[in-house]
Amino acid sequence: MNSYLANHWLARLAGCLCLSLVLFSCNSPKDQEITLTPEQSWSAGENYQNFILQGQALTEQDAEAILLFHTDGKKGYEVLFRNGKMDGTRKTGSLSAIRNLYRSLAEDNQWFDFEVAVRGKNISIQINGTDVVCYTEPAQPYRTATYAQRLLGKGDIMLQGKQGTVKFRNLIITPLDANARNENDTLPAIDEQNDDIIRLQQQNYPVIDYHVHLKGGLTKEIAHAMSMNYGINYGVAPNAGEGGVGRMLADDKEVYEYYEEVKPLPFLCGVQGEGRKWTATFSQKALGIFDYLFTDAMTIMDHKNRNSRIYRAEEVHYDGVSKEQYMEQIVDQTVKILTNEPADIFANPTYIPEDMQADYDKYWTDERINRVLDVMQKHSIALEINPRYKIPSMKIIQMAKDRGLKFTFGTNNVDANFGKLEYCIEAIKQCGITADDIWFPSMSIRKDRPVVIYNKFD
Repeated sequence: MNSYLANHWLARLAGCLCLSLVLFSCNSPKDQEITLTPEQSWSAGENYQNFILQGQALTEQDAEAILLFHTDGKKGYEVLFRNGKMDGTRKTGSLSAIRNLYRSLAEDNQWFDFEVAVRGKNISIQINGTDVVCYTEPAQPYRTATYAQRLLGKGDIMLQGKQGTVKFRNLIITPLDANARNENDTLPAIDEQNDDIIRLQQQNYPVIDYHVHLKGGLTKEIAHAMSMNYGINYGVAPNAGEGGVGRMLADDKEVYEYYEEVKPLPFLCGVQGEGRKWTATFSQKALGIFDYLFTDAMTIMDHKNRNSRIYRAEEVHYDGVSKEQYMEQIVDQTVKILTNEPADIFANPTYIPEDMQADYDKYWTDERINRVLDVMQKHSIALEINPRYKIPSMKIIQMAKDRGLKFTFGTNNVDANFGKLEYCIEAIKQCGITADDIWFPSMSIRKDRPVVIYNKFD
């Protein structure tokens, strides 16, 4: 990403924090609490256009409430308050059906700060001081019939209880001038008429890229701004182990330090087991603090027990064996990796060396595919659909779906110039992958799996 575009991303992020001219504030008594249970509601009773709403909320376990604005009770936008484990339900701060979030920065039974601001066509949402939504409504928004009235205009601000008990306090509504704008919000709005992501959002389809690395010019600030602009939740992961590219964690101490860096950020927090020594290097307890863990078979122990990164041509040594025999070694190693290394997700799946890729379908026979899918099914490992390499093939994706395996989407970017899950969207359409087929961290069983040191290193 060039410096000009990077500055635009940062300006957009800054723009979501930029306040406009304040006219007056409508404040609730400082310690007044509003307690909402299902079917209960609260209304500000005014007609608002541009405004900043600040306050605090507390959700009990499994509780849910919504905040409506520009509403008469039916029209307008909806902000969600729901915490808890990452189980596929939308979470606190979601601009529902427009920018759905799947990890909450707040916790049940603890008061947390929130802010919702509307300035012109821009909607921003903060949770505990962190921007989680920065959405600019385009001139021609895409809306299904169900969400046809999710549009900016004017109207009341309302709170409604949906499930359990949710409390609010210290509400402050600050109306803004009718011409209020985020002057630093310089990037154009998404063309929703030609955007697949907004269509998935309105199907309540979880749009998550679990495999994003902060490297090649992609900083956490740029990733944050891109995620909000595109409407794609990012799972940001370092490499734990050796031999990879980008941020590498060397021991448990570095694991804990890194987690403290990313925990407050609006990303899912993952980690990649890199190389084949990581299970002997890190404790399960340390890696267990992350939301999910993934690994791949792009590093194998070859037929002469050499550590080989098969994505590097100079490390692929056939040494008298045929490519068919080398492929057998790749499959054997893949099965060992998935059997003995307690990962949640098989990333970069079915990757083979570059000089074999033209014959991908020949090397990935049904027997070899089924060997890998068997072990994934046995250990409840999700299959990553990877847009960078366009793997696995649609055939393998369909075979995995027919078995009932779960999927994740993961780019494995090399820099800040990566797309919007295009290959994953193609797989959704061709293979009929539904929201029920998507894996979430609540499904993880890795902490119950034993770690087996199965390789002998020279």
